[in-house]
Amino acid sequence: MKIRSQDLIQVIKGRDRGKQGRVQQIIAEKNRVLVEGINLVKRHTKATGGVRQAGIIQKELPIQVSNVILVCTHCNKPTRIGSRDMPDGTRARVCKQCQEVIE
Repeated sequence: MKIRSQDLIQVIKGRDRGKQGRVQQIIAEKNRVLVEGINLVKRHTKATGGVRQAGIIQKELPIQVSNVILVCTHCNKPTRIGSRDMPDGTRARVCKQCQEVIE
């Protein structure tokens, strides 16, 4: 998966199309990402002992990774991601538009 935690992404499909947010969590085995402020739903919850109060809570659900695209930190545009071998032997993610290393 080419998207990592704390990346800035933009939603390209669904009801939140066009919104941007930071990735909070990667769920690799299900190909999903949890993004702050994206895919918000309301849940009606019961009170559980003294831990949680009853009511309507708003929370984020994971979104399919194919429905998001990375926003480049240099050119500030949504872009696809390539990879490049660096001179020190490591591999880095590269913006396909501006050819800058993404970190």
